Amino acid sequence: MKNSFFSDFKTVIIITVIIAITISCALIFKYLSRKKINSLVATKHIDPTSYLFATNFISAIIVIIGVSFALIQIPEMKTLGHSLLAGAGIISLVAGLASQQALSNIMSGFLIVLFKPFRINDRITFNQTYTGTVEEINLRQVVLRDFENNRIVVPNSVISSNVIVNTNLNDTKVCKMIEIGIGYDSDIGKALQIMEDEVVKHPLHIDNRSPQDIENGIPIVTARVIALADSSVTLKIWAYSDNISNGFTMYCDLLRSIKERFDKEGIEIPYSYQNVIIKDPN
Repeated sequence: MKNSFFSDFKTVIIITVIIAITISCALIFKYLSRKKINSLVATKHIDPTSYLFATNFISAIIVIIGVSFALIQIPEMKTLGHSLLAGAGIISLVAGLASQQALSNIMSGFLIVLFKPFRINDRITFNQTYTGTVEEINLRQVVLRDFENNRIVVPNSVISSNVIVNTNLNDTKVCKMIEIGIGYDSDIGKALQIMEDEVVKHPLHIDNRSPQDIENGIPIVTARVIALADSSVTLKIWAYSDNISNGFTMYCDLLRSIKERFDKEGIEIPYSYQNVIIKDPN
């Protein structure tokens, strides 16, 4: 009995040491890998997606190997009764179903990294509902950071089977479309010219013309009349910026500057109003 106690205690100590070494190795490897990847991103501007995914994968392999070494230290339980067989079967079935989902996420993660529908730091819209910047792609999930600094966690198998809008896939440039309605009595030509002037002089606007367009004399921006509404003439202009963040800033600035120029130049922007008539009961 005494020898059995010491044997069991020794097994527990060995398992504890193996697990501690395994976790330490995985954490050290992950820390050093991320430090190196961040250095390469800062100095050589590499895409960190594949490297970060490989780091997570290798860390998981280290943990699996360590846990396997720990488990083989447990003596085989020869006295396992037939009464536990049914329970073991249920546990095996549950584990099998869980592993199928886990493997699906892992394989989907590999496909995401291989075909790159999106990468780390890309801004994507998922399922026409969630928009955010890709912060992490690991073996199980994709983590997005939205405008309010919330984290959206999506399993790899789910996000890989849905439609994704990626604003940074091949070109980070963004086109912001500005529509403004003016009164029918306003000078349409002057209003179009004001919109073009305000876009061209904005510091975040970029010239999206090709060399051939420039050679053919295509203007840097063009504003057009796109609709004759019930109470206004709708004007529209297309303004380009180098990324979505600058594009949003430019869009907000242009709404203000165009409105101020319209007020200064006497261009009316119609708005809805009501006349209230109070009848004298006498």
